[in-house]
Amino acid sequence: MLQTLTAKLKILPNADEGRLLLKTMAAYSEACTFVAEKIAEDALPLNICKIHKEVYYHCRAAFGLPSQMAASTIRTVVASYKSIRTSQAKHSSRFGVKKRNALIVPQFRKPQVSLVWNRDYSIVWNKQRTERLFSVNTLHGRIRVPFKAPTSAFAWAFAKDASFGTAKLVYRHGKFFLHIPVTVEVEEPHPLSQNTTVVGIDRGIRFLVVTYDGKKSTFASGAAIKLRRAHFKQLRTELQLRKTSSARRRIRAIGQRENRWMGDVNHCLSKALVCTYPKGTLFALEDLTGIRAATERVRIGDRYTSVSWAYLDLEEKLIYKAVRAGSHVVKFDPAYTSQACPVCGHTEKKNRSKEKHFFRCRKCGYQSNDDRIGAMNLWRMGIQYLPGAQVSA
Repeated sequence: MLQTLTAKLKILPNADEGRLLLKTMAAYSEACTFVAEKIAEDALPLNICKIHKEVYYHCRAAFGLPSQMAASTIRTVVASYKSIRTSQAKHSSRFGVKKRNALIVPQFRKPQVSLVWNRDYSIVWNKQRTERLFSVNTLHGRIRVPFKAPTSAFAWAFAKDASFGTAKLVYRHGKFFLHIPVTVEVEEPHPLSQNTTVVGIDRGIRFLVVTYDGKKSTFASGAAIKLRRAHFKQLRTELQLRKTSSARRRIRAIGQRENRWMGDVNHCLSKALVCTYPKGTLFALEDLTGIRAATERVRIGDRYTSVSWAYLDLEEKLIYKAVRAGSHVVKFDPAYTSQACPVCGHTEKKNRSKEKHFFRCRKCGYQSNDDRIGAMNLWRMGIQYLPGAQVSA
């Protein structure tokens, strides 16, 4: 089966090459803004062929873009418009807004450029074939620039028979980064059988994950994560009260730093889960689709923590890592997973005390941590999912 992931490379140009890349990226962003405004002014349909006839030659003449980059600006803008429309549709349905909102015109303020493989960019060897270089088209011809990538990521991204998609070159904090979608062929997951290892995974805030594999439970505490996120929140609140330009820049920087840190936490956690259990394991998760709407009903003081917790990010990272390891991830209905007794099956709201994080079955008396109960019930669902397997308490 095929799997597509994004390889992130750090580009290392010299001063002249850096200025040339920035000039090309700025021209591309300006062309995208022009195309977006042209679509809005002339009420053009989001049809790439029709837009191409209206703006292609102007983009080449006014901004000096090579032919492929000029064509790519149209695709970039159309994708942004469609993303905005999708977001507006979700917003309207969520809050019951019947009147159609005016379409927002996307703006491209940051320098960026989309690069098509083997047309705008490629990865080539130097003359001595000792180092790979990033070959990229610019406003003034093609240049070859060295780059840096983590060893493991480099070996995976440039594996034999890998195919490369349209990459994005971005400029952040004075550095250039290239994001390349790489598609590689991975082995099919081992078929499910009665001997498959099943792991129930309950996600939460007090514990990032609680797992149960039929024999033992493990707890990954979220106390340190919650404390640090509270620090970021407090810092943002203090900066917002200043109402200065420097404070707003600082807020944006803090948000990016928190996202990178939380992404790293989820990377480590998902990798640990996949590496702990053998190939072919079935990971049973709760299907948390729509959890944001549910968590927004909590009290205001706890709303930020509940709404902004990175459940989906952890799920996505676990899924793609499990695929590469030959394992499975299945999502189940989360209803009553923390209220049902994993021993006798009795389900009652009073079985669980949310305040004490404690579960006690009012029928058979079985008691445990409420998050562990959720993991145990997910494990049982995973066992039932296996062909011909029998559930044992």
